[in-house]
Amino acid sequence: MAAFKISAEELTFSDVEEILQSNLKLSLSEEARANISKGRKYLDRKLKEFREPIYGINTGFGALYNKSISENELGKLQRNLVMSHACGTGEYVPEDLVKIMLLLKIQGLSYGNSGVQVQTVERLVDFFNEGVLPVVYQQGSLGASGDLAPLAHLCLPLIGEGEVWYQGEIHPAKNILKKFNWKPIELQSKEGLALLNGTQFMSAYSLYCLLQAYSLASLADFVAAISLDGFDGRPEPFDKLIHKIRPHKGQIEVSENMRSILKGSQMLKRRKEHVQDPYSFRCIPQVHGATRDAINYAAQVVLTEINSVTDNPTIFPDEDKIISAGNFHGQPLALAADFLAIALAELGNISERRTYLLISGQRGLPPFLVANPGLNSGFMIPQYTAASIVSQNKQLCTPASVDSIVSSNGQEDHVSMGANAVTKLYRVVQNLYTILSIELMTACQAMEFRRPLQSSTMVEEFIAAYRKKVRFLDEDQVIYPMIKASEEFLRNL
Repeated sequence: MAAFKISAEELTFSDVEEILQSNLKLSLSEEARANISKGRKYLDRKLKEFREPIYGINTGFGALYNKSISENELGKLQRNLVMSHACGTGEYVPEDLVKIMLLLKIQGLSYGNSGVQVQTVERLVDFFNEGVLPVVYQQGSLGASGDLAPLAHLCLPLIGEGEVWYQGEIHPAKNILKKFNWKPIELQSKEGLALLNGTQFMSAYSLYCLLQAYSLASLADFVAAISLDGFDGRPEPFDKLIHKIRPHKGQIEVSENMRSILKGSQMLKRRKEHVQDPYSFRCIPQVHGATRDAINYAAQVVLTEINSVTDNPTIFPDEDKIISAGNFHGQPLALAADFLAIALAELGNISERRTYLLISGQRGLPPFLVANPGLNSGFMIPQYTAASIVSQNKQLCTPASVDSIVSSNGQEDHVSMGANAVTKLYRVVQNLYTILSIELMTACQAMEFRRPLQSSTMVEEFIAAYRKKVRFLDEDQVIYPMIKASEEFLRNL
């Protein structure tokens, strides 16, 4: 099977997608091995030559930074650190996200600024390649000293502690180590701190949600295009002249996208009785476009983060320096995640408004898009569902990044709450799929009442594929399976 070499080269979003979708194995490049080994040798030499306290290496952690640790207890210090910090709770982190966490932790350690052993990183590679995924919990990180609790759970199996997912089941980590004949790693000085300090929990969630955001932005445009034709909307709001004089990049992209999707539509070309559309149709380029611009901002932050060293202290062998600083602080990710959640929630907000208008009985469409309304409720209640989820998204968009709480006896007196930001973002992403699936179901239903007129070739082919999964509703039936099938259709595109 093909392997992806971890190196000093920038890890791109395309790389991550290929690794995950093609189930590629990982391997350390010779460059990465040399960098890791160089950092470890430098640290060992420094500890022999330099007797002053070095934070986290021969001292306690956090508020215990002023407690010196004897040389013969440095390994135990690191093991104790990993065990004592495994205080996660709440729901499990999904397995696909744990896999991303492993990938990003390996990448961050490969630069050689962390002082870990090569064999420690190789064992993380083994976990990734063999599908041994540590059980990690969603709650417990303040997003400031890195993601301490989640990363402790990620790394517990290295020392034979904790639990792992393997072949769909949870096992004690020590049992899986025995299965593969892997001996627990004996952590050396600083290694526990290097493993636990870092932003890989926040980064993994941010990266996953960002990749989903690109898909959702495109889906939102396509679903909106079907709704526009279903509602008998006007073409003028997508004229390139309008966007030339307000040239936000995202706005231009969406207008071009809408024109492309609807090219050749009989519905769009026909004479309109109304002179303007409501904002949820007329302002699709402006609203969807602003979300695209927000996605691009978040992408810059996430790309920088996944190619960074975020543990502490960090080692610079060539400069003969060990620096204790704050690269583990998650504020960049916290702000970006809050912004991205708001931007994606707005795609859901405007989507639900289009759903509402489609069932409102306007422009020749029957109330609730069903024959014999009254006897049939049709699409009345799916809009309720969408409205409920939209409001939940609004509640989830309360920024986490403006919050902070003092921890570690005041040593950690400002935290990012980035972990809360990214887990909220994750829920917004999942919700948005459902909201768009309800709009799609409603829009396709509306289109049937416009026959024999046709939309564009692209839209008609899309609807034909959709109808193989979700049929036209001619009278009331149990609807939740239709919503589920609609969502599965969107997710599998």
